[in-house]
Amino acid sequence: MNQRRPGFPARLPSASSGPGAPKPSMSNPVRAVPRVAPAPAGVGLDSSTVRERMVRRLADSGIGSASVLAAMGAIERHRFVDSALVNQAYEDTSLPIGLGQTISKPSIVARMAELLLGAPVAKTEGLGRILEIGTGCGYQAAVLGRIAKEVYTIERLRALHEKARDNLRPLRLTNVHLILGDGMLGYPKGAPYAAIISAAGGEQLPEQWCDQLAVGGRLVAPMAGPDGKQILLVVDKTTAGLKQTVLEAVNFVPLKSGVA
Repeated sequence: MNQRRPGFPARLPSASSGPGAPKPSMSNPVRAVPRVAPAPAGVGLDSSTVRERMVRRLADSGIGSASVLAAMGAIERHRFVDSALVNQAYEDTSLPIGLGQTISKPSIVARMAELLLGAPVAKTEGLGRILEIGTGCGYQAAVLGRIAKEVYTIERLRALHEKARDNLRPLRLTNVHLILGDGMLGYPKGAPYAAIISAAGGEQLPEQWCDQLAVGGRLVAPMAGPDGKQILLVVDKTTAGLKQTVLEAVNFVPLKSGVA
C-alpha cells in the first residue's frame, strides 16, 4: 500500500442465528494466567496485584486466549481514567471519560478482542491490520495493539482524540495509529481490514464497514436488536457474502456521525 500512514504518536440480511441464539462457548482452554509487571513507582497506584486479580477473573469468566489475557494484564487501565476514579480502574465496570463517553468494562474489552481473534483469517495468518471505531480514551486501542499487527483507531470527538494521544504516547505503541474523523465512514485508506471493532452501537451497520472488511475478516459491533435493545453482533465476510451471528445483550454509547 502506497498511501501514507497517519501519524501516531445496512441493516444486514437476516441470518439463521437470531437474538435468541445461545452465546457460543469458548473452545480454547484457559491457559496459565500471565504474571504482570509492577507499575512504575510514582504513578499513584501500584496496580500489579489488582491487575493480576482482574486477569484471573477474566480467565474464570471464560476468556481462554492467552494473548488476550496477557494484553489485559500488560495495559494499566488506571492510566486511562480520571484520577478521581483510579480506585475503580480494575473493577468490572464502565467508567465516564467525559463528553458523555465511557471506557468499556474489562470483560467486554477482553470478550470482543477474543472474538476478533476468532476470525477465519486471524486463525491462519494472525490478526493483521484492524480498524477500531471510537478511540475514546485509548484503552481498548492499547489492548488491541498488543494482539494485532497494526491498529487504526478513529475518534470523532477532538478532545477525546487528543486525550487518547496523551494517554498512549508513553506506551510507544508504534503499530497504533490515531485518526480524527467520522467513524461511520470507516477509514478506506487502511482497508481492507482483517477485523473491525466498534465501541458504539447504532441502528444498523454502516455499509462502509462491511465494504472495508477483508474476505475472511470479522466485524464485532453492538447493534440495536428488533426490540431496540443492543446486542453484540459478529459479522464474518466470506466469498459467499456476509454471515452474522447474534450474541449477548450489551450496553454501549450510541454511534454518531460527524466530527466535533
